[in-house]
Amino acid sequence: MRCKRILLAVSVVLLCLVPALAADISGKWTTTIKTPIGDMNYTFDLKVEGEKLTGKAVMSMGSESSESALTEGTVKGDEISFVETLQMQGQELRCEYKGKISGDEIRGSRAVGSYGTEEFVASRAK
Repeated sequence: MRCKRILLAVSVVLLCLVPALAADISGKWTTTIKTPIGDMNYTFDLKVEGEKLTGKAVMSMGSESSESALTEGTVKGDEISFVETLQMQGQELRCEYKGKISGDEIRGSRAVGSYGTEEFVASRAK
């Protein structure tokens, strides 16, 4: 009986530590996303509190650039998702990002409105 109690106590402690083991991805990340209209260079400034992700995206493409707040962001274990509302040539585009964190890299995809999906690999800025 005593062994079961110890096992139960250890299990509870380990379950409480799981959120603390989630990757800390706060900080700047960079990527270049290849799109049908050209390469978009991004810097994401991410902030994580618990499972909530906020921050901003700065995009440049040729002579055009924009800055967007990130919304609807979550981090659950090594999974990340957020939304960027991109201002491009006078249009507003909803970009939904989903990815997987592995060390100093985030691999994922983004759905750009009804235009399709694009892959990306973001690296932690040094």
